[in-house]
Formats: sequence, structure tokens, C-alpha cells
Amino acid sequence: MSALYTAQAHVSGGRNGHGETSDGLLKVDLAMPKELGGKGGATNPEQLFAVGYAACFESAVRFVARQQKLPLQDASVTSTVSLYPNDQGGFRLGVSLAAEIKGLDQAGAEALVSEAHKICPYSNAVRGNIDVALSAKAA
Repeated sequence: MSALYTAQAHVSGGRNGHGETSDGLLKVDLAMPKELGGKGGATNPEQLFAVGYAACFESAVRFVARQQKLPLQDASVTSTVSLYPNDQGGFRLGVSLAAEIKGLDQAGAEALVSEAHKICPYSNAVRGNIDVALSAKAA
């Protein structure tokens, strides 16, 4: 199967390094968060993941609404990504996705978010590996 799109990024220095995409559109310094004993002052992988997941999930919400011809007026998603220790001495992620849906009632907003979770590439990538808590608020 042919890829619809491929992104490539290079990082040097890990959590205290620098990352760039191959097209040069994203150039970002990275720093360990103060909460993890770092100096902070720059973004970190969890923040980047949170932005990417929120953007992808909101697009999935809009895609499903178009496919189902729903009267969606607007949508936004807040993604919260948390880093936890795991039982093997390593780490795991937890995610919360809070969608605000305009144009649908509460039941419709919840159904839309549930369907979006089934098709979102990020949701499909993490399913079974990362706990994802979904919430929807009709606005």
C-alpha cells in the first residue's frame, strides 16, 4: 500500500537537543521539563505529541461530521499528555482528549467523538498501548 504522506524529522541531543523536519518547516529546541529535573525553557516530546494528537483528532472529528452530514459548526480539542512510570522501570503515556463540539447536542457530540476515535491515525496508533480518555462537550 502506498503512503498518502510521509513526514521525516531528525533529532540530535534527545530531550535536551534540537529537532528539525526534513522540509525545514519545523525547527525546535528541546529541553527536559523542570518537573522532571530539567532546566525547562523549551518544548518537549510530550508537548509535541499533545499538539499533534489534538490536531489530528480534531481533523478526524471534522471528517466524520462531513461523512455523516452532521450540522457541525465548529470543533476544538484539548489534548493532555501525561508521563507515568511503568512496572518495568520505564515509562508510559496517558492521554486525555477533550473535544468541544458546536452545532450538536450532547449525545450527538459524544457519538461524533467516539466515531472520530475509531478513524484517527493517532488513536489507531496508540490503541492498546496508551490509555486514552475521551470527553465531549456540546457548546
